[in-house]
Amino acid sequence: MKYLSLIFALATLLLAGCGNNEEAGRGDKDTPGYAATMYFDALYNRKDMNAALKLATPRLARIMRSYGTPSQFTRNLVNMQYDQVTIELDMTNKSLREQYGKKAKVNLIFTGQLHGDQVDDMRSVQMVNRKGDWYVDKINPDPYAR
Repeated sequence: MKYLSLIFALATLLLAGCGNNEEAGRGDKDTPGYAATMYFDALYNRKDMNAALKLATPRLARIMRSYGTPSQFTRNLVNMQYDQVTIELDMTNKSLREQYGKKAKVNLIFTGQLHGDQVDDMRSVQMVNRKGDWYVDKINPDPYAR
């Protein structure tokens, strides 16, 4: 009986340590890709304008505020809509040199649902490094759109 309760206690402790960390697996927090992913996650999945504003440059933040809500901003300026989306960093042309400079260009792949239909899209984001933190400066239009 002692061994059974000891095993149960250890199993409970191990399972408690495997909690669901929302930001786990999204990469190194000091990279432009991580900041860009968290920016779009705040807009699309969390629908939190304030969290997205913290990851934007003052110029982009001013534009974002003029739209009022995350859905208005993403529908009109970003030109992408999702009910729920998965955001992945495109690693095909990743350059380490860009991560340690003052500017970086990050490509993101969006896979999500809108009204039950699957929608796939891609965006390129211009990032700037200010005082060791990365901020979204500009969202480039889709290069493959008409």
